[in-house]
Amino acid sequence: MNENTTFPHRLYLVTDEQACLGRDFLQVVEAAVKGGVDLVQIREKHLPVPAFLEKTLRLKELLDRYGVPLIVNDHLGVALESEVAGIHVGNSDLAPQQIRAVWPNCGILGYSLEAEVLLHSAHAQLADYLALSPIFSTPTKTDTITEWGLDGIQRIRSMTEKPLVAIGRVSAGNAADLIKAGANCLAVVSAILSDPDPARATEAIRNQIEKAL
Repeated sequence: MNENTTFPHRLYLVTDEQACLGRDFLQVVEAAVKGGVDLVQIREKHLPVPAFLEKTLRLKELLDRYGVPLIVNDHLGVALESEVAGIHVGNSDLAPQQIRAVWPNCGILGYSLEAEVLLHSAHAQLADYLALSPIFSTPTKTDTITEWGLDGIQRIRSMTEKPLVAIGRVSAGNAADLIKAGANCLAVVSAILSDPDPARATEAIRNQIEKAL
């Protein structure tokens, strides 16, 4: 169910150092990888570019040891310089057409689908996966256009064969329902990063995903 050979990932960690609650960023991410995360996006929007690049390079070095791909949020220059696996953009970021033109060998190009009307746009068509954001509204995302919910996943799933990533208050408690609704992969921030035991929290979500497949 929901198999996709070009995008085989199931559990996707989106970074936020503040969500680590003072703990070492790399140690928390490593624990999540040990628990079952198989794709990581670095999204540290508050950092200036040199610090963002340095952090990306350190994170890539860690993830390379585990064979887990890293993608960069919204910064093509950092993505190219750090030689990561790909990039993720939203509707107000650099357009996928521009990314493909500059980086034809981009391995993973993700696009946040914020409204159904954008599904058949050139942006969405060029993406390797579509992130439905948010599935459930979160305090950290104040510019929400669509709160997708389970019905939204089902609706978009019926309209496209693109891999769908669900993000927004994903947890072990709703993971199975999100997969059953049609998501290929779940993206998680605080439910892993803020948990006292990130590896255990990751494993709990991963187990729910596997049960639902």
